[in-house]
Amino acid sequence: MARSRPPFHRLTSAERRLWEAYPTGAWVDLREGHEVDPSSGGSWGRSRVVRAEVISALVLDRGVGGSARVPGVRLAGARIIGDLNLSDATIEAKVHLLDCHIAGTVSLNDARTRGVRLRRCDILRFRASRATIDGLLDLDGSTVHAGVRLDNAHVTGQLRLSGTRVGTPGEAPYREPGADPSEAASWNGPEGSEEPRTWESVALWAGGLAVDGSAFLRDMRATGGLRLIGARFSSGLYLQGAVVTADGTPAVHADHMQAAAAELGAGFTAHGTVRLRGARIDGVLSFHGAVLRARGRVLHLSHMQADELILLPESIEGEVNLGYSRFGVLFDRPDSYPGDVRLNGLTYESLRGPATLADRLSWLRRDPGGYLPQPYEQLAAYYRRIGHEPDARRVLLARQRARRRTLRVPGRLWGRLLDGLVGYGYRPWLAGLWAALLLATGTAIFTQWPPHQIGLDESRHFNAFVYTLDLLVPVSVFEQRGAWEPAGWTQWLANGLIAAGWILATALIAGASRLLRPSNAP
Repeated sequence: MARSRPPFHRLTSAERRLWEAYPTGAWVDLREGHEVDPSSGGSWGRSRVVRAEVISALVLDRGVGGSARVPGVRLAGARIIGDLNLSDATIEAKVHLLDCHIAGTVSLNDARTRGVRLRRCDILRFRASRATIDGLLDLDGSTVHAGVRLDNAHVTGQLRLSGTRVGTPGEAPYREPGADPSEAASWNGPEGSEEPRTWESVALWAGGLAVDGSAFLRDMRATGGLRLIGARFSSGLYLQGAVVTADGTPAVHADHMQAAAAELGAGFTAHGTVRLRGARIDGVLSFHGAVLRARGRVLHLSHMQADELILLPESIEGEVNLGYSRFGVLFDRPDSYPGDVRLNGLTYESLRGPATLADRLSWLRRDPGGYLPQPYEQLAAYYRRIGHEPDARRVLLARQRARRRTLRVPGRLWGRLLDGLVGYGYRPWLAGLWAALLLATGTAIFTQWPPHQIGLDESRHFNAFVYTLDLLVPVSVFEQRGAWEPAGWTQWLANGLIAAGWILATALIAGASRLLRPSNAP
């Protein structure tokens, strides 16, 4: 079947070649013998000019007859003038542009299309809100000056933005020579937006995006934030080597994101907060080898779930928030937390890394919220679960010492006494050391200065060891107290030993009752 005449009065030579090649999907390559870098495409001559409306007419099948071959737009090295507006369209043909300069906006809003590939292109703006792409959405190596918008889009294949350079709508966008500056700067946010400044600082706006395959954003360079709130990446999100520089907004804002895995390491660099509050990662969330910097909070990972969190950045500056999150494995090291770290509500099944018990206790003390019991109890429960009971007791002892600092003066004094005598019950052997010391002291002194016998009607043999032991026991067992009366200053010693015995007994009872509380049970 012959093709219909093109619905244009005059076509450029590049447009005519494209029109003739479309039914078979053949490539039209305009790069031969010419400049290839699309960033300089504004100065390319008429022989490489293709109007966006010609491409629209082709992919929307306006005036093109049937063909036994699969039609498609495959164009390389062209200077495309105007906006490529395919919004609301249903497109059966594939679109593949390579090394093209696109001075206007590429719009696929609410469209349904097969795979779209714009590789190594220079584009003013790319929009595909609520679009359905049946296949691959590929912007590898391209430069998009005024942001990429993919909110609530659905990509059934892969999303590829590896090596892509993305600016923000707030930056001065690229314009064709001679274009009206006011026209290029008039659009500054989504329809109905009440926060244009927020929009203007976001390079990739992809809230609600669903990608059935993997999303590869490796080596991306973004001069604004990545907004991925509620996005779903069924086969994982990969940002190795990407550099995201945000000003006034999070570098990565991915609250409630779902992903099979999330790789934000191996050179990933974020100048701004990485926020994944409420996210769910079914596999590994990795920051291994990342560079993370932010004023204030650098990582906001609260209320999230992940099978494993690998927090081994190359460098990190700022506060880390892990509060109320659940991790199967937490793999970190002491220098993963250069500033404050929020841990209240955090639960984990296993800890990995070179951190010692002393490092873990320092980790717990760095919560800006002050003393909170749950992080101590969680760490102690972990040590008990792996059979390290002494370490668990040390953690619980540290918890009591941290709690003591929050009490009033009488409570702090009593706490110090319990700590010194029996280690709050977690070191009962201290009571034995104190008892042995007092027993040895009393035995030595009363051997040198023995007390007088009270009743002279019977003959008694004095034993300094038994006498001292009877004084230390709260209730007289050996009936030595009533049989002997110390004289002079040794009377003060005897009274002191009786008081010490009561204090030791009280401390042991208090410590034992603390250990038997249900909250401390393994």
